[in-house]
Amino acid sequence: MQVITWNKSFRGVSNGDGVKDNFDPEDYETHATVLDKLLAWEKKLYEEVKAGELMKLEYQRKVAMLNKLKKRNASSEQLEKAKAAVSHLHTRYIVDMQSLDSTVSEVNDIRDKQLFPKLVSLVQGMTKMWESMCTHHDSQLSIVSNLKSLEISGFLIETTKHHHERTNQLSAVVDQWHSQFEKLVNNQKQYINSLNSWLKLNLIPIESSLKEKVSSPPHTPTPPIHPLLRSWHDLLEKLPDEVAKTAISSFAAVIKTISVHQEEEMKMKEKYEETRREYYRKKQSFEEWYQKYMQRRAGQNDENDPDKGVKDPVSERQFVVDSLKKRLDEEMEEHQKMCVQVREKSLGSLKIRLPELFRALSDYAHSCFDAYQRLRLITMSQGNK
Repeated sequence: MQVITWNKSFRGVSNGDGVKDNFDPEDYETHATVLDKLLAWEKKLYEEVKAGELMKLEYQRKVAMLNKLKKRNASSEQLEKAKAAVSHLHTRYIVDMQSLDSTVSEVNDIRDKQLFPKLVSLVQGMTKMWESMCTHHDSQLSIVSNLKSLEISGFLIETTKHHHERTNQLSAVVDQWHSQFEKLVNNQKQYINSLNSWLKLNLIPIESSLKEKVSSPPHTPTPPIHPLLRSWHDLLEKLPDEVAKTAISSFAAVIKTISVHQEEEMKMKEKYEETRREYYRKKQSFEEWYQKYMQRRAGQNDENDPDKGVKDPVSERQFVVDSLKKRLDEEMEEHQKMCVQVREKSLGSLKIRLPELFRALSDYAHSCFDAYQRLRLITMSQGNK
């Protein structure tokens, strides 16, 4: 994460024309830049705490060495030198702890004066968003509920290539919808969980046996961000997101099933179209042969007819054509029945699944709106304190 920090010394600096620039970087702060700034100060705090612990260990080692020298009745020169080293480390430690206190104060200041207002704005934005989503999903639920009165029994409508492509496109969009919805749910929970975990550590005071002479800044036991994040976490855990995810997933499965049925229908059409082409070829070939055959028969008498006494060739060839015509009719009828079945199955599935889908989404939207309304009330009560 890129760390963004603002240098306050730039405020009110002349722009070269003798006019002070009133640019205030905090006016352009975003949620992300506040987190970046907080991260930068937390890194600084980490380094200071780590350095302080190392210095504390070194101080304790020097004190132990001084005590050993006292027990051994070491010379005054050795004792003075050891005391000076201990005193020097103690002074450095006190100074470093004062710097650490300043960093802690800065972190808490960012937490209360910058991060908390951004979270309040986020709550307000999410409240408006879910209020709008409630309206849209309620409207969608009302529309799809009217599908129950839609009937297409007996209507013969073939699945075209364009129609099948749009069905597959819808399937891909619903899969993406499910994926993005899952990300929305998980990212919300992960972000609030991360903030809660950080806040638990943030509220633990940094203590040291060497700080009794340092005037630490007052520690706020319950900053306004604490009840907000705790409630936010609890409310997110209670949302019916699994029901909504299952509804989207079930709808995706329905669209895939419809696509498979459409593909079977289109393959059946390809089959009877191939039979149709074969039938017309055979029929044309038979008609051409029959015309030539009859012309040849017309120029011969019965006694000279080479086909006399043998099986009628016309009947044999006519039987092949008629059999192909019968197969074509059967395949065409089978395809027409499948067209009707695919439409009826598709509509039947959509009549069931679409209301289930948008009912689940409507319930989820209303649950989210109620949750963020509660959070908004919490932020308002915190603001009044």
